[in-house]
Amino acid sequence: LVIHGPNLNLLGKREVSVYGKTTIKDIDNDLKKIAKAKKIGLEIMQSDHEGEIVERIGRAKGKIDAIVINPAAYTHTSVAIRDAISAVDIPTVEVHLSNIYAREDFRRTSLIAPVAKGQISGFGRMSYILGLEAALGAVKR
Repeated sequence: LVIHGPNLNLLGKREVSVYGKTTIKDIDNDLKKIAKAKKIGLEIMQSDHEGEIVERIGRAKGKIDAIVINPAAYTHTSVAIRDAISAVDIPTVEVHLSNIYAREDFRRTSLIAPVAKGQISGFGRMSYILGLEAALGAVKR
């Protein structure tokens, strides 16, 4: 399960100096190609709504082997998403296009990182590819 958080549907148009020209469709296509080559199922969602993300994570228990999530702004604010990830006990990899530690002070704290297997940030669209590979590795372990 790949979850894109709030405003990621605007990629390629918003803050190009930070996020580049890559669109969410570009990222999704990259991930679908990898999934097809590896013969794995892949579900992708994007939501600007915290509750919708929390509900989808909750429904994943027993049905999804791993989660790759870019919680976007919710990285720094959502105890609800953090608690949902903790509750389902599914290997989760947190990803970010930008290096959140090289940005504003408030972005340097992730509420998600402590309940994730790991975090990948700062590699643009490659963060998602690396995140998917890490999630697959966590499942194999």
